[in-house]
Amino acid sequence: MDDKQKILTLNHITKDFPGTRALDDVTFDLYAGEVHCLVGENGAGKSTLIKILSGAENSDKGEILLFGISYPQLTTRQAFELSVATIYQEVDLVDTLTVADNIFLGGELHNRYRVIDTQQQESITAEIMKRLNIEIDPSVLVGELSPAQKQTLQIIKALHRDAKILVMDEPTSSLGLEETRALMDLVRNLASDGIGIIYISHYLQEVTEIGDRITVLKDGKTVNTYERSHFTVDLLIHDMVGRDAELFYHREPVPIGDVGLQVQDFSRDQFVKDVSFDVRKGEIFGIGGMVGSGRTELVRMIFGADKKDSGELLLYDKKITPSNPKEAIGRGICMISEDRKETGLFLIRPVTENMSIVQNEQSRMFIRLREEFKRVSDMVDKLRIHLASLDQNADSLSGGNQQKCLLGRWLLSDAEVYIFDEPTKGVDIGAREEIYGIITDLARQGKMVIMVSSDMPELISMSDRIGIMRDGEMVTIVPQEEATEQRLINEYLGFSNSGEV
Repeated sequence: MDDKQKILTLNHITKDFPGTRALDDVTFDLYAGEVHCLVGENGAGKSTLIKILSGAENSDKGEILLFGISYPQLTTRQAFELSVATIYQEVDLVDTLTVADNIFLGGELHNRYRVIDTQQQESITAEIMKRLNIEIDPSVLVGELSPAQKQTLQIIKALHRDAKILVMDEPTSSLGLEETRALMDLVRNLASDGIGIIYISHYLQEVTEIGDRITVLKDGKTVNTYERSHFTVDLLIHDMVGRDAELFYHREPVPIGDVGLQVQDFSRDQFVKDVSFDVRKGEIFGIGGMVGSGRTELVRMIFGADKKDSGELLLYDKKITPSNPKEAIGRGICMISEDRKETGLFLIRPVTENMSIVQNEQSRMFIRLREEFKRVSDMVDKLRIHLASLDQNADSLSGGNQQKCLLGRWLLSDAEVYIFDEPTKGVDIGAREEIYGIITDLARQGKMVIMVSSDMPELISMSDRIGIMRDGEMVTIVPQEEATEQRLINEYLGFSNSGEV
């Protein structure tokens, strides 16, 4: 980095919250044209650090040195005016506006009649996209874009506002393999143009590929900062969790019983085409495929969240096909959705309500608050959910603890079939290990588990069999002993093992 200009230093940052020290004397810096990755378990302090940089939080001690000028604190407006842009994991766009309207939102261009100049906004948006080799129609509604296009649009929005520092928080958590590659290529291009990028991700293979430097945080402290030539995935894991990669979670085999669930001929438009498979008691049935292959659409239909054109669901040879999630829950099926914030949790309600809502609904009786408190408290202890109080709102929890809170809800319901859609999305290594243990324990109890995952090592290590989705069809089912990353990639893309179509 000797030949590059240092554009940011966060000096000796300390931040306390009631009962915890989120950051303890952390120093972090960034050069122009650098991709500096920030990794650590949930609760390590990553989010707090970038909130202090973006002006969303104030530090208790420390200094922000930005483009050579010292600031004790920043406001969000100052950060914006000083060319710092933060792109959070949750997309911050308006679906009912066009691409160009979102780019210029809050700074619209007007013609001489003081009417928004739509044509000029679309023209400028198209120029930015052409420069970055991005093909998105500026006049299309954002609600019609894919997750990858929305993530890209957030970057374009920041560039339009002349960002010199770009903070990216879990930018690929909702993307498939090809979309991730495209986004990482875009990040490299931005860095080559001199933009400094802080890149936060739980995907360690990703950060070792894209990072010029990597800083590891643990328990609010800086563990190490590594140059490109010195970091490996094993080293990062050791720094993050305090143990070697080979000691990380390995699933124990459990006895598998008879067929319990049968999915027969599920179809819906072009999304899912005549899919059939079965799941045995104690089995974890994985579902893999590229984004858009029909994985999530299939499990949402099984749960009754999406309408189907055809298909039957049998549990122990009895037809139980649900027409909505309430019926599914009543018939012993639960689903931990991919987007815990959008379709899983009630973010502004307490942990107690979030975890007990299904059981309370099923009981159809007066809520016995003392019993509810005891059930939830026991589950919080069992899942080791870190919180200050059961009255704490779900939106104040870390990503891993939010996911465990959602898991606790369904464990209290004692279902027969558990559907996990991306169970460790946006979750750190330590919390992943705990979630894997919960899933394995369900299988040990004889429950039937369906698990959709874009993480191939996760899919291979956790699944007894893996159903491969491609273009809405389940094209094959791969037994665990035959599952390799190369085999799955070939199946995802429709290649033979020789690499030929």
